[in-house]
Amino acid sequence: MDICIESVFVGRPQSFPSEGDSTPWTSAIVKQRVDGPVYVRTTNIDGDQQADLVHHGGLDKAICAYALQNYACWIPEFPSIDWQAGCFGENLTLSGVNESDVCIGDILKVGSCVLQVSQPRQPCWKLSRHWKLPKLAVRVQQTRRTGWYFRVLNEGLLESGQMMKVIDRTYPRWTIAAANDVMFAKPRNSLDDQELAACPLLSLSWRETLRTRAESSEQENRDKERRRLDNSR
Repeated sequence: MDICIESVFVGRPQSFPSEGDSTPWTSAIVKQRVDGPVYVRTTNIDGDQQADLVHHGGLDKAICAYALQNYACWIPEFPSIDWQAGCFGENLTLSGVNESDVCIGDILKVGSCVLQVSQPRQPCWKLSRHWKLPKLAVRVQQTRRTGWYFRVLNEGLLESGQMMKVIDRTYPRWTIAAANDVMFAKPRNSLDDQELAACPLLSLSWRETLRTRAESSEQENRDKERRRLDNSR
C-alpha cells in the first residue's frame, strides 16, 4: 500500500461572527498549507491548535488525516463547494488510502515520525456550519467518509510528498470503516460495541462511549425481559 502525504495543514483557533439566529463560535477548522518539513509532537503538529480541547486534540487525537479520494465523492452531492485538500480541516491529506485500508492500532512510519491510528474522526456541527451545509456532518457519518486520527509514538519531522509505510498491524478486523459501522450502526448492536471497546489500541474516549452504550443496551434488555415476565403472570 503506497500512502503519500499530499498536503500538510496547521491552524489556530479563529472566532467567527454570528449569522442570523446563530451565536458566535470559535474553531481551528480553517488551516494553512505548510511547505517543507514540520515538527510533529505527541500532542500536535507545530503551529496547530484546537479550539475545543474536550472533543479535539490530546494524545489520542494529535493528528487528523483525511483521504484525498473522498473529496471527489463530495462533488456531486455538494457541488457548490470547491472540494480540495484541507476542506475538512485535516492536518494530513493522504492519497493511496481510505477508511477501508487502515486499521485501529496500525503503526506507520514517515520520515523520523512514527504514528499510530487511534480512532475514526467524528464530524461535529462546526464542519456543517463552516461550509453552510446543514446536512454535511450527518452525511459524513452515513457515508463513513470520516477520516481518522493518529497518536504520535515517536516525534520527528514530516512533510508533504513523503511516503508513509505501515510497519505493524495488530487488529486487521478493525478498519476505520468497520469501527464507523459499529459506532454509527442503527439499530445499535451491544455485542459489536463490546468487541470494539475491547480493542486496547482504540482511543480511550471511544472505548468509554462504546462500553457505556453496551451497558445501557443490556440494561434495557433486562428491563424488557422483566416487563415481559410481569405481563405473562
